[in-house]
Amino acid sequence: MNKAPIVWVNLLIFLITGLIALIAIPLDIYFNGLNTVQIIATILCLGYCGMSITAGYHRLWSHKTYQAHAFVRFVYAIGGAFALQNSILHWCSDHRNHHRFVDNNDKDPYSAKRGFWHSHIGWMIREYQGKEYKNYNNTKDLQKDKIVMWQHKYYLPLAIATNFGIPILLGWLNGNILGMLLWAGVLRLVLSHHFTFFINSLAHIWGSQPYSKQHTAKDNAFLALLTYGEGYHNFHHTFEYDYRNGIRWWHFDPTKWFIKAASYVGLTSKLRITPEERIEKALAENHFETLKQRLLHLPHNHPLVKKLEHEYEALQQKMNDFYSARKRLLEIKRKKLAKDYKKTELYTQVQELKLKFEEHKNKFFDLTIPQAA
Repeated sequence: MNKAPIVWVNLLIFLITGLIALIAIPLDIYFNGLNTVQIIATILCLGYCGMSITAGYHRLWSHKTYQAHAFVRFVYAIGGAFALQNSILHWCSDHRNHHRFVDNNDKDPYSAKRGFWHSHIGWMIREYQGKEYKNYNNTKDLQKDKIVMWQHKYYLPLAIATNFGIPILLGWLNGNILGMLLWAGVLRLVLSHHFTFFINSLAHIWGSQPYSKQHTAKDNAFLALLTYGEGYHNFHHTFEYDYRNGIRWWHFDPTKWFIKAASYVGLTSKLRITPEERIEKALAENHFETLKQRLLHLPHNHPLVKKLEHEYEALQQKMNDFYSARKRLLEIKRKKLAKDYKKTELYTQVQELKLKFEEHKNKFFDLTIPQAA
């Protein structure tokens, strides 16, 4: 089979910026030393690009996990052009196909099953998708957004203006235009590219799968540090319409924090979250399936098999009892049917059911099932 044609623009951008970062940055440090202002400017520009992709391109436009004020969308659109990862419309079209056909080598644009190189950068260097690459049939909702279409129409001049204009302006203010072009221009762009690309590659290879093994996406706390919270990728692929990726308070997810903080001042709204019950069920079911795989070599009536099934069924029952009672309690609280809902009999019942559920959940997740010999 003939290989797909090379996309020379992409290849040259990756090669030239990569080589400049590898060669010119060390030389600049050697001859001129480290410049604190340049380092700070690079970090700030890197954060602006990254958050425009994660909070804007990804969680807002690709997945519609929340709504944002026009001002915020405009800021994201400029930052997305600065990140040089194609227009909102184009990026979201690819990403929606990735989720719809995840791990399908023919339809997932950056399927991890085609290897690290392809999912990281190779899919952008060759024109694998042909005409399908630009039909945008899955982004008809975005085509109604004037900011999205404005950025798509003027993407090239916006990309040039931001990638040269912002570093030049910062360099002029700092008195070193060339140094700022190297740092806040080239180095920032290379790091921004590869940190984002890690989500398509490493986050489908390296990490844990607590919520689902139906796809290759992994949770990886280290990658979350580089990608503004996107590293909790197993959760994201399992619950893609949640505005959060890291759902625990200790999870590093500045994208989530920004979206939530912006909601307090009316800049974001209608933040979508996955019901806690669905998350708990996914965790339990995934763990059950993992343990069950270890027992496939045993007959169905084996004591270990029966014990696992019994514990799982008991956990499901306790889970359903707790969440059903809690739902009734929340309804009382919402409708203000009691002067103090905490003094109701149902409140006490919910606390008891919660304790039983947590105890059995810990017991279930502590089950030891030996690997087959």
